[in-house]
Amino acid sequence: MFTLEDYLIKFTDYLVAHAVLSVYLFVIMDVRGWRMLKKLPILLLSPLMATLLAVGLYTLLPDHGVIRYCVSSFAILLMCTLWVRWAWRTEFWPAFSAVCIGGVFQVAASCLSQILFLYSDIPFAAVMAVYLITAPASAFLLYRLRFGHWFRLLLGEGFSQRRMALFFFALEITIEAFLILQVGIQPEYLIPYYVLVLAMAALEAGLVIHLGQRLDAIRKLEAQRDVIAQQQLYERDLEAIRQEVRSFRHDYKNLLAGLSEQVDEGELDQLRTALSELDTGFDRCIGEKIRVSTQIGNVYIPQVRSLLLSKLAVMGQKKIDCRLEVLYPMERVGMDPWDFTRCLGILLDNAAEAALETNTPWVEIILLSQKDRLSLRVSNPYTGVIAPDKIWTEGFSSKGEYRGIGLPSYQRILAGYPNAASSTSWARGVFIQELTVEENA
Repeated sequence: MFTLEDYLIKFTDYLVAHAVLSVYLFVIMDVRGWRMLKKLPILLLSPLMATLLAVGLYTLLPDHGVIRYCVSSFAILLMCTLWVRWAWRTEFWPAFSAVCIGGVFQVAASCLSQILFLYSDIPFAAVMAVYLITAPASAFLLYRLRFGHWFRLLLGEGFSQRRMALFFFALEITIEAFLILQVGIQPEYLIPYYVLVLAMAALEAGLVIHLGQRLDAIRKLEAQRDVIAQQQLYERDLEAIRQEVRSFRHDYKNLLAGLSEQVDEGELDQLRTALSELDTGFDRCIGEKIRVSTQIGNVYIPQVRSLLLSKLAVMGQKKIDCRLEVLYPMERVGMDPWDFTRCLGILLDNAAEAALETNTPWVEIILLSQKDRLSLRVSNPYTGVIAPDKIWTEGFSSKGEYRGIGLPSYQRILAGYPNAASSTSWARGVFIQELTVEENA
């Protein structure tokens, strides 16, 4: 029978464990600023509900300690996942992964305090103080190692995101299993046992950092390949400009050669018209290539510049007239550059695909960077029928089965950035997608 003192002890244990877990979560989720602290009190509901659940399970299953522990731990895992999902406005799987890996670190810190409590003369209050100091200290170490950055890098879209969540859940189960097994460990082996748990937690942290760095190295290699592709594109444009200049000089000489005869015959006005048309065509061909090169030069974010170069080349091959405007230097964006690049890629792919269904396909891209705001506008002609209540639905597409994953994925990415706002409009045969990112929102 539980007494009031038992309730308080149980609640205190859960409260301390949740406090330590929250410290690690703030590092894992790579928090910037202190705005998340105001959402922290809601987490107090979890230890309260966990205490009531533990009492209920003890009443129903008094002789099944392992089952009670597993059910209680899984319930706490889900409650904390829901809190992280709400607090950081993220999806379920990233929140679930963060709580799993945070639970690993929390158990490791608990094991360290148990070593001090069992094999030292330090008072219990001092042991608890060490426990509460160890968590922030180790969390600061993880912060210095950029653990949150590498962790977020591993969480991709779709299947890979679920796969990584299951991987982190397996790590959490392993640590929890070791914690259950301590009941059968002989006292003289408890210290090596707890040291093993600490070593496992350190190895798991190192594994996450290693995998994140490997993925980052792969992305950098892809960026280097894009730079090479950019140089090749510039070389092709330069060669095209040379050809235009040669053709212009050849035609100009031919016109000048017949100048005297044209004047004698009184056809000077026709000659002027021909020269004007030649100049206009030359300026249009050369000027367009120079203008596009200038606009690309204003994009200083490698991922975005590489994507634009790639998409411009593809649209050129498909005979899509692409108009790019980057009026001011674009040096940063108020979200992860890779996430912004994915959003831009989705919008450009959709725009190009829709434009190809028209008689005069074109795509207009406008990037406007002003102080702490970046605005993106992608326009294209569209002759189909817009279904505003369905275009954001997973799997819906007017082009057939197994399509329609772009815009829902675009929305999922933006869901993690409260400082980003998107809008969609269409009028007079033009479909427009706009995205605004506030850097200091």
